[in-house]
Amino acid sequence: MVYNVLDFGAVGDGTTLDTPAIQQAIDTCSMAGGGRVVLPGGKVYRSGSIELRSFVEFHLETGAILKASDHLKDFDLFQQNESEPEASEIPSYESSEYNGAPSYYFIYGKDLEDVSITGFGKIDGNEEIFYGEVTPWHIEGAFYPRVPLIYLEHVNSLTVQHVTLQRSAFWTLHMVGCKDVLVDGIRIRNNLKLANCDGIDPDHCQNVRIQGCSIESADDCIVLKNTASASEYGPCENIIITGCTLTSTSAAIKIGTESEDVFRNILVENCLITRSNRGISLQLRDKGSIENVSFNHISIETKLFTPKYYWGCAEPISITAVKRKSDTDIGHIKDIRFNNIHCSGENGIFIYGDVDKNISEIYFDNVSVHLTEKSIYPKNRHDLRPTSGINLTEEGLNSIYIRNASYIVFRNFLQKVDLSMQHVMSTAINVDACDNFIM
Repeated sequence: MVYNVLDFGAVGDGTTLDTPAIQQAIDTCSMAGGGRVVLPGGKVYRSGSIELRSFVEFHLETGAILKASDHLKDFDLFQQNESEPEASEIPSYESSEYNGAPSYYFIYGKDLEDVSITGFGKIDGNEEIFYGEVTPWHIEGAFYPRVPLIYLEHVNSLTVQHVTLQRSAFWTLHMVGCKDVLVDGIRIRNNLKLANCDGIDPDHCQNVRIQGCSIESADDCIVLKNTASASEYGPCENIIITGCTLTSTSAAIKIGTESEDVFRNILVENCLITRSNRGISLQLRDKGSIENVSFNHISIETKLFTPKYYWGCAEPISITAVKRKSDTDIGHIKDIRFNNIHCSGENGIFIYGDVDKNISEIYFDNVSVHLTEKSIYPKNRHDLRPTSGINLTEEGLNSIYIRNASYIVFRNFLQKVDLSMQHVMSTAINVDACDNFIM
């Protein structure tokens, strides 16, 4: 069955709040046993919080735009906020601790099965109403955490296909405790200046396929999480990411930093990373671990966006496992493989563990690093944020930098350094406190 939101009273004139009509169409569809709820093309539907239901395909036709309301109160789905939030005194690039549980929602669903968001229409987060401080390089949010574009929790059999998700004010597609997930051919177009607008965030999810997506976002494009608030859902595991094109002002592909459980059995392949502040980043900061991960056939191009506002210093591959706070029980990273990776940009491969050498069994096969200048910013740094210890190291430029690790293996490694970068090189390969470094 097909349920047209216009038949339930939606106007789609870009002004009228169509939330009640859209919600009624979704509820009616689900109660009837399931079907497709359609937003016809050629119209702009304004809405506050929408709650998805089981057995519903939420379909946006070509030319349809679902745009978030101008008023924060319209996203207070559960009426749990007595007053509007205040801006944090600490900017998010210095401290962005988040347990994974927002208090405002745009598109929401929990404890569902057989849910789909499809079509070639667009979902627009109306980013401007969430602006805080604006600089030429960075836009801080008005408060933190803000409204995720799509938040889905404990959904079994979830599909997000073909839609364009744009101008999100916070994490764009946050999937928490979901199983059997397909994210296929979607486009994410976020403002590259607006902080904390991750693209796709599988959080404590299992059996996930992310394929053929094109993502531009400020902060990370695809980032696997194990947040504190969702620990009941277990590890983040059995995940394939393939055939994606990614641009990020933080990391294009990241595991962490929220790492309260295990990440394992992850395959990333055939991706293109361009114009990114970081390429691949494994950031362990909590008690969990990262195990059995493979990165294959990936091209990485990095550049420094700014020296201040985003984590990362153009490292194409960054593997760090350090304590978030001085009393944190930190886990380990092991059995990570990089095969046929080409890196070009303003920094080299960075590996930095805790003093107990909790990074081990890292294998690089047919990996190349080409150091080439693309910005005016300093090239002598590596970034460890967030951590209770040193935030930024300043030991010069290296093709490979390793601290506090064991059994790191490079086979068929190739490096090239442009003349414009040679004056800031300290040493090509900088290794300290590493047992069994093999090249």
